[in-house]
Amino acid sequence: MRKLTLLLTFISCIFITQQSSAQVTTKFGDNVSTLDGIMKAYYDVVTVKKGEKASYERDSLLHWPNVNVGMTSVGKSGKLSFRYMSLKEFHRLSDPYLEKEGFYEREISRKVDHFGAIYHVFSTYESRATAEGPVTERGINSIELYFDGARFWILGWFYDAERKGNPIPAEYLKN
Repeated sequence: MRKLTLLLTFISCIFITQQSSAQVTTKFGDNVSTLDGIMKAYYDVVTVKKGEKASYERDSLLHWPNVNVGMTSVGKSGKLSFRYMSLKEFHRLSDPYLEKEGFYEREISRKVDHFGAIYHVFSTYESRATAEGPVTERGINSIELYFDGARFWILGWFYDAERKGNPIPAEYLKN
């Protein structure tokens, strides 16, 4: 009896370990069970060929429901401003540009801090109009995430672009 109990305990431990380390993917195949996986998906979903639209459905499966996102910009007067909106509004505003121009963005460096189930990622990016075209912009995405024990959820993101007077600090260009 003792051997049977030990065997069942061992099998249960293996099953629980396999379950907790199982890869979680969205219906689009995005691995959201690891930080690397969700960061890859984050950049893949915003990379859009000219004439196409980003998939709001795919992007929304990476984000916590009803998430808000934001960006800084500098107006013609030189005044800095911040725009905060829903993910759906962001897609509505960016789709016309993406269809006309195309957009390729990739991560070039990452700095991660986390405590328990919450994560903060400073993800340095570079953008291009075409996959092999010249870099048109660099900046930092500030991304807040939550790990629920099985998968990561993006709670929100905000970005600021590199510009005169706002260079990317060297610490955010290290790999």
